Amino acid sequence: MAGKKQFDMDTALDAAMIQFWRAGYAATSVDDLSRATGLNRSSIYSSLGDKDTLFLRCLDRYAARYGEKYDAALSGAAADPLAAVRKFFDVTLARIADPGTPDGCLVAQSVMAVPTLSPGVAAHTKDALDRQRSRLRAVLTADLAEHVLAVNQSLAVMSRAGASPAQLRAIVRVTLDALSPTLRADVAPPALT
Repeated sequence: MAGKKQFDMDTALDAAMIQFWRAGYAATSVDDLSRATGLNRSSIYSSLGDKDTLFLRCLDRYAARYGEKYDAALSGAAADPLAAVRKFFDVTLARIADPGTPDGCLVAQSVMAVPTLSPGVAAHTKDALDRQRSRLRAVLTADLAEHVLAVNQSLAVMSRAGASPAQLRAIVRVTLDALSPTLRADVAPPALT
């Protein structure tokens, strides 16, 4: 039928997200997005928006997809914060190990590019990182949340730099060992007097 879109929006958005994730915002051209999605330039603009709009849609898609998994991991933090933080890191390690996704993290990669992004895209990118910070602060003290956030983002950077799964698991293990006394104290029963 003439005028009817002949593509699947979710498939196109996933392909664009992978392209931005793999190459970064600055290194991704509309022609790259066209090749990745199979759509011509005019279809991209008319259906998905300009490059900034499409990037923001992809960043939100990425944050929602993994945000749900992080929320589920942290859901048991009140009862066992150490296990919840372990599950939180497991989400990251599973994403990094997934052969169907690029190394690293779209949020971490985008935050590192903030100085080169337009003000609106930069602000939205910082907001994506702040959402992860808020997720952690909802279940951990502010200092612990910042530490876990920093380690989580470093896992993405280290994977992009070629760290092996064993090296990444070792980073998590050392972090959990270091945090264990503090996290276990947060749920210890009060001393009887």
